[in-house]
Amino acid sequence: MDVLDLTRLQFAVVTIYHYFFVPMSISLAAIAAGLQIAWLRTREEKFLTLTKLTGKLLIITFAVGVVTGLVQEFQFGMGWSAFARFYGDVFGPTLAIEGMLAFFLEATFLALWYFGWERLPRPVHLATIIVVALGTLLSAFIILAGNSFMQNPVAYALNPATGRAELTDFGALLTNKVNLAAFPHTMAGAMMVGGALILAIGVWRKLEVYPRLGAWLTMIGGALTAITGDHLGKVITEVQPMKMAAAEALYATTTGAPFSLFAVGESFSVQVPYLLSFLAKGSPTATVQGIDDLQAQYVAQYGPGSYVPMIPVAFWSFRLMIGVGMLAAAIAALYLWTSRRGRTPHPLLLRWLPLIPLLPTAANSLGWIFTETARQPWLAFGLTTVASGISPGLTSAEVLFSLAGFTLVYGVLAVVWFRLVRHVCSERLSEPAMASASSY
Repeated sequence: MDVLDLTRLQFAVVTIYHYFFVPMSISLAAIAAGLQIAWLRTREEKFLTLTKLTGKLLIITFAVGVVTGLVQEFQFGMGWSAFARFYGDVFGPTLAIEGMLAFFLEATFLALWYFGWERLPRPVHLATIIVVALGTLLSAFIILAGNSFMQNPVAYALNPATGRAELTDFGALLTNKVNLAAFPHTMAGAMMVGGALILAIGVWRKLEVYPRLGAWLTMIGGALTAITGDHLGKVITEVQPMKMAAAEALYATTTGAPFSLFAVGESFSVQVPYLLSFLAKGSPTATVQGIDDLQAQYVAQYGPGSYVPMIPVAFWSFRLMIGVGMLAAAIAALYLWTSRRGRTPHPLLLRWLPLIPLLPTAANSLGWIFTETARQPWLAFGLTTVASGISPGLTSAEVLFSLAGFTLVYGVLAVVWFRLVRHVCSERLSEPAMASASSY
């Protein structure tokens, strides 16, 4: 592997690991706010207990997410300084605002919520966790706007004197059509992750409310992910037709293009007729451009070179993303059906349910792998390539050393996060230190 490949690998490791915790934080903040509202309305002790538990899970996950996010920003400057120099005027404001939200707004109000039990008036205390939940949504929206620029550059002007992309309209950056489509899809995926986590914990600890609430969130999140993903796919086809062609390994432009559920090379495939045309353009008889025609078009437009992404990665990450996400939603639906009216699900289902958070987490990661790798060779589509964004003078030894260091730190963080979550979920939930419904 050359230095470019190693730097790309480092970016993938850092980013994917960081994103393990982002959807959990987003969903846990909303769940904690919802449970606290339920407790204040009903005064039932079980809702208070679950609010406290969810808050502790949120604090642990938020802390790890902040640390991994700092590492991600650090490696931007270390491995991709040429990209940061070109893109910094556009991406800088989104990183700055997101950092202010995460570090100041979310962290401050999360601390007020945690230490404010029995100290703040009831409406004020509830408002603190609602602010945290809204802050996570706003933070996600703004950082997705930065990523959406990489998919569909808007609201910029190239400065010929500096060779930099300069932001011309922050509002237009936020309302990028890719961002408006990606944000609800990302939030639906986050709902699945949080729902699966509390479903697993609820089944493991035999808690009230938690398992079925988690199952409902996972199932509804799965349905919303499919709906929003369909819209996002059509937007992506409009701005990056090569990405959708790569998702199907469609080399020839085809009218009424099928979608392969499974394929082995070119010798065997299981196809659904017309499905790719519907996914890409909303019509079963629509024409979908093929890889060969798009490659020729891009050579004429951008100059000589290969504009074809890694087809096997795009093809399988797209299918696995859909398949794993649908499996998580189906398992949640099965749990809801088998536990209806107080029934006890099959012991085999209960035995394996604690592992269900792995499914939507994997689906989220596969979605980002598809999103980023199928854009290759572009760093910002149509503007700058990945090869031109790497830091000048960077050596393979430097990347390997830093990658080993990041991997070691992340391994330690994974153990710490898991042990803390297990400890929080294993401790006696009705602690004397917890505020009771009568004392708050």
